[in-house]
Amino acid sequence: MRSVELNERLFLLSDEKFKKFNSSLIPNIDPEYIIGVKTPQLKSLAKELYKSDNYKEFLLDLPHKYYEENQIHDFIIAEFKDFDKCIIEVERFLPYIDNWATCDQLSPKLFVKHKTELLEYINRWIKYRHTYTVRFAVNMLMRHFLEDDFRIIYADMVAEISIDDYYVNMVRAWYFATALAKQWESVLPYLEDKKLDVWTHNKTIQKSVESLRISKEQKEYLKTLKIKTG
Repeated sequence: MRSVELNERLFLLSDEKFKKFNSSLIPNIDPEYIIGVKTPQLKSLAKELYKSDNYKEFLLDLPHKYYEENQIHDFIIAEFKDFDKCIIEVERFLPYIDNWATCDQLSPKLFVKHKTELLEYINRWIKYRHTYTVRFAVNMLMRHFLEDDFRIIYADMVAEISIDDYYVNMVRAWYFATALAKQWESVLPYLEDKKLDVWTHNKTIQKSVESLRISKEQKEYLKTLKIKTG
């Protein structure tokens, strides 16, 4: 399916109220390029395209014009069953991702079965300078390497990122807050020893204090580690 055909269907599903809401969440995207289609409808369209094998032309038609096209691109990639084909499409798409929502919703289902191969790509992506490629790399470490597969070197990789970018540092804080909930003793020294920049340090504490997965006692201790600014 060509983008023109897909967009015709998307505009038929447009919801003006939802468009305004979504635009408020993604301030770096001009509202002109947000149609206003809800995620379940986008996922349904993506599955339809994937099952009909009618998506290949669309995946090559980059960059897309509309936010919803990028979301459908995410959801099509998530359906892939072959790791090698999937990773080719992920790498093709990453440079064109231009917002946090598209980045965070790119999560191929099969990655959970291919962690060794995935880690090789994460090691490369996390060194890029493109905001959303780096953010995606951190997302993958957070989703797939914070349980039994956790290694302190992965937290080091996130701590060592030095890009002064809100969307990168926000996901770094999210990573460490999640890591505190799952690997408290291993990750706490990053805050105690002030291994993170001040903004990410304090944002990690904020997100941890807001978390339901961290105990009251842990939250009280984290508050004592906050770095005063100004």
